[in-house]
Amino acid sequence: MNATNERELDAAFASLAQRKAGALHVTASAYFNSRRDQIVALAAQHAIPAIYDQREFPMAGGLMSYGTNLSDSYRLMGVYTGKILKGEKPTDLPVQQSTKFELVINLKTAKALGLDVSPTLLARADEVIE
Repeated sequence: MNATNERELDAAFASLAQRKAGALHVTASAYFNSRRDQIVALAAQHAIPAIYDQREFPMAGGLMSYGTNLSDSYRLMGVYTGKILKGEKPTDLPVQQSTKFELVINLKTAKALGLDVSPTLLARADEVIE
């Protein structure tokens, strides 16, 4: 499903509910980040379990997230910035990606959706919201 405005988000969730979607993966998007509360509320309203790419979604009531640890990404940007400020050419620096990922699970939301989260998955989580 695609959505680029509030009306399309509402329609997308209504369509997912009508299709009896078993789950939803919300991809990384600046627009989706700006509509975080609306997306989390729609997922709850339609009882659709959703996984997101950033921890802020389960912190706002979403089910879970798995994605890059933003603190680590910002640290890498700082290291690069420091090298450039010390005179290194950006074109000479290797491409780097964050290697730290985090899994955040919101148990309150899981309970509201009637989902049991396995103890194995909970043990692997970096953070569990109770």
